[in-house]
Amino acid sequence: MDGVTDAPFRRLCRVLSGNRMGLLVSEFVPTDGDAVFNPEGHKQLRFFPEERPFGVQIFGRFPDRMADAARKIAAKYSPEYIEVNAGCPAPKVAGKGSGSGLLRDLPRLQEILHDVRSALDRSGADIPLTLKCRIGWDSESINIMEALAIAEGEGVEMLTVHGRTRLQGYNGLADWDWIGKAAAAAKIPVIGNGDVNSVDVARERIENYGVAGVAIGRGAMHNPWIFGQIADAWEDKPARVITAAEALDVFKLYYGFKIEDGSTDKGAEGRLKQLAARLCKGFCLDERGGEADGESLDVALQVRQALLSSSCAAELLDRAQSLKEGLAKDLVFDPGRLVNLNGAKETEIKYGDQFKGR
Repeated sequence: MDGVTDAPFRRLCRVLSGNRMGLLVSEFVPTDGDAVFNPEGHKQLRFFPEERPFGVQIFGRFPDRMADAARKIAAKYSPEYIEVNAGCPAPKVAGKGSGSGLLRDLPRLQEILHDVRSALDRSGADIPLTLKCRIGWDSESINIMEALAIAEGEGVEMLTVHGRTRLQGYNGLADWDWIGKAAAAAKIPVIGNGDVNSVDVARERIENYGVAGVAIGRGAMHNPWIFGQIADAWEDKPARVITAAEALDVFKLYYGFKIEDGSTDKGAEGRLKQLAARLCKGFCLDERGGEADGESLDVALQVRQALLSSSCAAELLDRAQSLKEGLAKDLVFDPGRLVNLNGAKETEIKYGDQFKGR
C-alpha cells in the first residue's frame, strides 16, 4: 500500500469509521538504502496521535539494518508494534530479496526476525514484533507453514497472511484455504488478508477460516467507509445508506488532511482525483437490490468526469459542492456496484504470473 495508506488517508478512514478501527499500520519503510538508518529521512514514519494504536512496517534484506531501524523507530516513536514485511510483490522490492523475496530465502527471514526481536529486547522497548507475508513465492513453492513456524520460534506475536503468491501479484482470488490452514496450526493470532471488500466477506472469512481478524488494504481504497460498516455490523446496527452528497463531502476533509501533512496543492489534487475515480464507480441511483440501469450509470459517469476534469484542487472542491446540490443529489454510494478490487470479474483462484520471470 506504498503511496496510498499515508497519514491523510489513514486519518480519513478513521474519521469515517467513527474512530472504530482496530490497528493501523504505516506505509512500509525501507531500511536498505541508508548506510546508517535515519528516522528523520523517512516521511512514511509520520503519524498523528489519533491514529493509535499504530504500527510501523519495515522492509529490507539486511538483518543488521532491519534491526538498527527497528531499534531507532522504537526509541523515537514508540509504536504499538513493529512489523516485518515479507509480502510486497513489486519487482523493485521482491526482486532484490526483500518483501516477498524473503519467501525464497527463509533462513534470511529467520535471521531478520531474530535480529529485530533481539534489538527490541536489548533496547528495553516493550513492543510486539509482527510479520506480514504471502503464502509463498509461486504455486510450486507455497511455504506459509514454514514461515509460520519460523515466526513463532523467533518471538513474532502476530502473523498477517495475504492469500496470494508473489508471482500471482494481485491476479485471481486470494487462497483463503491456506490462510485457514495457517490459522488452525498457529499458536499466535493469524490475520487474514486478501479480497476483503465488504461486511459480508469480512464476516464469512472470520467465521469460516478461524482467523483472529481481517486486514483490509485495497478494499479501503475503493470504500473508505468499510471499517465503519464492519463496526456497525459487529455492533448489530442496521446498514446505513451513504448518499453521494456525503461521499462528496469527503474530498474537503481529505484535502485538509493532505495539506496538514505537508502536501503541495498539486499533490493533493492528484490524490483527490485518484479517490474520485474510485468512489464514483460506486455512485448510482438508489436502486438497491437491482442492477444499475443506463440512466444511473450515465449520471455517475457525468459526476466522475466533472471531478476528474477539474484544473486544480479548488475547482474540484467547488464542483463537488455543486454536484451535491445538482447532478448527484439523487445518487447514493453503493460499494456493491464496484466490480471488484482488480477491475475485472474474478470467479476462481488462479495462480497467474503477474510478475512472471521477475
